[in-house]
Amino acid sequence: MTRPHRRHAALGALAFLASLFLLNDVRADEPGFKSLFNGKDLTGWRLGKRDLAGKSASDDGRFAVKDGILVIAGSKDKPPRMAEIDTVESFDGDFTLRLEFRASRDANSGLHLRDKVFAHQLQIRDYPRVGPYKTLKDYKAEDWNAIEVVVTGSRARCTCNGEVLEAALEIPARGPLSLQSEINVVEYRHIRIKREN
Repeated sequence: MTRPHRRHAALGALAFLASLFLLNDVRADEPGFKSLFNGKDLTGWRLGKRDLAGKSASDDGRFAVKDGILVIAGSKDKPPRMAEIDTVESFDGDFTLRLEFRASRDANSGLHLRDKVFAHQLQIRDYPRVGPYKTLKDYKAEDWNAIEVVVTGSRARCTCNGEVLEAALEIPARGPLSLQSEINVVEYRHIRIKREN
């Protein structure tokens, strides 16, 4: 094999390994966690009643998979027209949800916990500019941040990079999880969940 061919083969192997890493959201040091986003398409999610299995984007393009990342584009309407994708599965018992997000400047999204009532939504945003959690010390602007939601019964303890956002957010006892599109771009990766019972 000539040197250019060896180099091409090595690059191909590295790309393959990188793709495997991107698609495997569940880490070895997180036993019991299951991925909710496979990095390839929107399998496991629905938009309204339409199952998005096998699709790399919703018909309107607001929810799309690009380079192993779930990219959610905001509405261009004024006022913004909100939309959400929901997990096909319902999460009715106790669980721990972990994900990473990156919010563009002034972006506004949300994580609905079991229904679409505003009071049961964890805001996922460009926190320092949009709020409501403007005083976070460890938030990384326009970079990746880690969210953890620990649900016990009908309460959720939510943190961002280990800092408490909501100590005991009241949520319904059952329902799916949803990611919202509102304003500007919010990206998600490594969305995984562990059922506790």
